[in-house]
Amino acid sequence: MSEKRKIDTRRLAESALMIAIGTVLSLIKIDMPMGGGVTLCSMLPLVIVSHRYGWKWGTFTAFVYSVLQLLLGLDNVQYATSIGMAVAIALLDYVVAYTVIGFASVFDGKVKNARVALVVGIVVTFAARFVCHFISGWMIWDALWPNELGMAAPVYSLYYNGSYMLAETLLTSAVALLLYKPLNKYFTRRTD
Repeated sequence: MSEKRKIDTRRLAESALMIAIGTVLSLIKIDMPMGGGVTLCSMLPLVIVSHRYGWKWGTFTAFVYSVLQLLLGLDNVQYATSIGMAVAIALLDYVVAYTVIGFASVFDGKVKNARVALVVGIVVTFAARFVCHFISGWMIWDALWPNELGMAAPVYSLYYNGSYMLAETLLTSAVALLLYKPLNKYFTRRTD
């Protein structure tokens, strides 16, 4: 087996393992009072892949993860009242929302401190994920089920999605920083 083929096989196997770990962690959830849930750092494996193999491979891996999450959450798509709404739910709540996590390593080399680059990547990509959920909550879910608190749709979506995404961002950032030193070789770009 050639050296390049070994590296490609290793990258594929590690990515598949990280997708599996992320999927299992996504099932461990703490429900938030307003709705949504905070997982046990289910996005961190995708962040690690992005830092280990770069944003292009990280985005591909996150896309595969997003399709798996869509399949696991397919019952949410059934609430759509039109094909366009179903496509919007699939894209905004799953495919785009999770795929953006693959860009977590774009700040590598642009920020001198690697730990700062790690946290900035998490914050920015999780913020992008939040924007997807926010738009979906405002434009789609409020049309299906107006909130019982009588809040304006964008305010409710901000409150609903912001509560769990902020907690998810803080938890993932904290755990990534705690694991950075012991798992440094996994957060560092593979060049071989």
